[in-house]
Amino acid sequence: VPRDAPGLTLDAYPTLDGTRAAEVHLAGVRLPATARLAARHAALERALDVGLAALCAEAVGIMKATLDATVDYLRTRQQFGQPIGRFQALQHRAADMLLHYEQAKSMSTLAALRCTSQDAALRRRALSAAKVVIGRAARFIGQQAVQLHGGMGMSDELIVSHWFKRLTAIEPIFGDSDTHLQNFIEASATS
Repeated sequence: VPRDAPGLTLDAYPTLDGTRAAEVHLAGVRLPATARLAARHAALERALDVGLAALCAEAVGIMKATLDATVDYLRTRQQFGQPIGRFQALQHRAADMLLHYEQAKSMSTLAALRCTSQDAALRRRALSAAKVVIGRAARFIGQQAVQLHGGMGMSDELIVSHWFKRLTAIEPIFGDSDTHLQNFIEASATS
């Protein structure tokens, strides 16, 4: 739909992570048949699947940067005369972050490999499974990073707060984890 089409209005707003989004309202918009993307929207579905795989990869990249920044902080922040990363409880939390990251990375790879599959059920299962695992990992890694950085974890001065905001903003795009869990169940039942 062209942006200047009669009956189309956009209500733009900033998102949590500072990017922009808009609600699109269509009231009596008429388009010629040539404006149709494809029969039964197959082309649009394929484009969204590739976009979802790319979004998963973005989230995994942010998780890696967040993990690296947190581990670096644990190695350099001194408390009681030693790096806080020497405390076993914090080592365990960092190890759990790494575990979630590795699972998310594997699922992102699977999503990338399957996003163009001709088998719709296989494609849907892989993408939905990736979105669920990555959504949960992103929340865990982001929360841990903020907590392990202490009071500064949510300040604008530290990049981890911005990364956590972006990970939080990614979660509902193309459907949240709950939606994709349901999609996975439905795709698994039909195969």
